[in-house]
Amino acid sequence: MHELLAQLKRTALAELESATSPGELEGIRVKTLGKKGALTQILRGLGQVPEGERPAIGALANELKSAFEVVFARCEKELKKHELAARLDREWVDITLPGRPRPSGGVHPVTRAFGEIIAIFTAMGFPPASGPEVESDWHNFEALNIPPDHPAREMHDTFYLPPGPGGGKRLLRTHTSPVQIRVMLERKPPLRVIAPGRVFRCDSDLTHTPMFHQVEGFMVDEGVNFGQLKGVLEVFLTRFFERSLPVRFRPSFFPFTEPSAEVDMGCLFCEGSGCRICKRTGWLEVLGCGMIHPAVLANVGIDRERYSGFAFGMGADRLAMLKYGITDLRAMFDNDVRFLGRQA
Repeated sequence: MHELLAQLKRTALAELESATSPGELEGIRVKTLGKKGALTQILRGLGQVPEGERPAIGALANELKSAFEVVFARCEKELKKHELAARLDREWVDITLPGRPRPSGGVHPVTRAFGEIIAIFTAMGFPPASGPEVESDWHNFEALNIPPDHPAREMHDTFYLPPGPGGGKRLLRTHTSPVQIRVMLERKPPLRVIAPGRVFRCDSDLTHTPMFHQVEGFMVDEGVNFGQLKGVLEVFLTRFFERSLPVRFRPSFFPFTEPSAEVDMGCLFCEGSGCRICKRTGWLEVLGCGMIHPAVLANVGIDRERYSGFAFGMGADRLAMLKYGITDLRAMFDNDVRFLGRQA
């Protein structure tokens, strides 16, 4: 048995030295030291060896294992090193070559429209203001002269939330007009502000989404009149669409303005001759406006006998669709980089 162990040691170590891959090394280890390996088979005959010789044979077996493990670790390290070098040589990259083209992106149309709207109104003396997206019923409806039975308060139009700590009604704001209320409560006239931001309504189709973007603007001072409102909006539309377009004001109704008007501009696509986009009318509806209702001024503690004001509101998503030729509003929220690439 002494000779068998010595022969096994010589053979196993020689095989390790001549191995050419880590996989081959592992095969030699299993063949030599595994549960069914050569060493196990030899030691099974240990019961036939005189008892006095068994310690020496055990020592030889341990010596074989130790020598095998040392050589195995060294060979494995060298083979892995050579394998890595071969792989690096095989998979090298020439960093002097030009990079692969990647899909191009751009500023999102709504972000771009917001930036342009803010820049235009800021240049006209209307700085931006902001307010919370989770609003109270009072700021969103009551202070704006919207009665309790108004359809806009219905569950199918408004996202209501659990009551706040004080027990009052809470909701996701349906417009950015609550910012107007907050500004008028915090500051005294004269006031000129725009309020860009996200708003939320229960609606979804080609031209509506549950979350969209709106810009509210208002001015409060002594002697403010509808003619000033008309001039501000005509200048804005000319600058935003970068062309002179006919503008008309149609009588309308909003609870928070009196008188109220819808603003149309000449169709960008057919220039008034009539097309599918403008429904053959030659006009595109772009925003709503009016003189701030005296009841709204009273709700925020402004003397309605001394001061007057106008307000307007527009959808930034709709303006972006018109300016950049987008036909489906939902494309703005699909997270498709190709959409941004086309808008770059």
